[in-house]
Amino acid sequence: MDRPQNPRRNPVPQEPERHLPALSTPGAPLSSPTDDSARPLPGPLSHIPEEAVWLASQKSERTRRAYRTDVQAFMETLGIRSTQELRSCTHREVILWERHMRETEGLENSTVRRRLAALSSLFRHLIRHSYMEKNPATDISRPSVNRSEGSTPAFSREEARKLLDAPDPETLVGLRDRALLSVGFQAGLRRSEIAHLSVEDFYTDRGYASLRILRKGGKKGSLAIHQNCAQRIQDYLDASGHGLDPDAPLFLPTRHNRHAKEPSRHLDPDTIDRIVKRYVKQTGTGKGGTRYSAHSMRATFITTALDNGSPLEDVQRAAGHADPSTTKLYDRRGYSPEKSASFFANY
Repeated sequence: MDRPQNPRRNPVPQEPERHLPALSTPGAPLSSPTDDSARPLPGPLSHIPEEAVWLASQKSERTRRAYRTDVQAFMETLGIRSTQELRSCTHREVILWERHMRETEGLENSTVRRRLAALSSLFRHLIRHSYMEKNPATDISRPSVNRSEGSTPAFSREEARKLLDAPDPETLVGLRDRALLSVGFQAGLRRSEIAHLSVEDFYTDRGYASLRILRKGGKKGSLAIHQNCAQRIQDYLDASGHGLDPDAPLFLPTRHNRHAKEPSRHLDPDTIDRIVKRYVKQTGTGKGGTRYSAHSMRATFITTALDNGSPLEDVQRAAGHADPSTTKLYDRRGYSPEKSASFFANY
């Protein structure tokens, strides 16, 4: 892959380069800020670069990981190797990177926008703390995305039913997967929210089986769940025997999993994606290159709940969305493939 040439030539040659292992290698020693004397901090805090402080300030572990990857991609593409070079960037470097992502890497518009947003967030932080004067990513034109409809494919009701019944109820893995898929289809949780659930998060509130949920951004919520979903969870806990340990993960890794000997370890969110895709393949769901994922369960939940008459504000609350427009992005009721004009083009 060709890298765009960095338009800067020895931006500040009078000072040595200072590497940023904190953005690329978690746990590595952290380099010093460009000007420690301007910001005296007690003890070892003075040796933490402001870029690492920005990264640590993100509440979600997944956000921190994504932002680290995004900023690292910018630095590697432009050959930036130090805090000093990073802080001396102009709009030229950001424009080159944006074009490189679109034209050379062929990334989706949504990915390009997310990466630019991460970089802009870092620059805003550096400006706020007087390490930079201007945000070079502010006026960069970003590729458009569809704001009226999301891109996550949803399952039909028949496909959802087939997937819910696909796991074998006679095996422990099957019972776990039946419960896990039910939480996705009948509670609409994100894969990270499903993975984070503990046994104590499954409880009764005012006579209704409910789930305590750690939402995106560290927010906490709760949701009364469908009785069929609650029964599947209870069946799994009864069979697995870990239902009496409130601190245990609700969904345990299988004995063939490399983390199975770590009883306190939660499933990785990527594992939930693989579980969904396994049953999609097993049941022959979808055609061609349809890219179903765990998020497809969430889109299906929102569409089905709205279609069956649940008010938008209730679905928004269940989905944990701050803005109803976000909930509408998942609503597939306006798309009726069975009414496609293509079916009437008979020759």
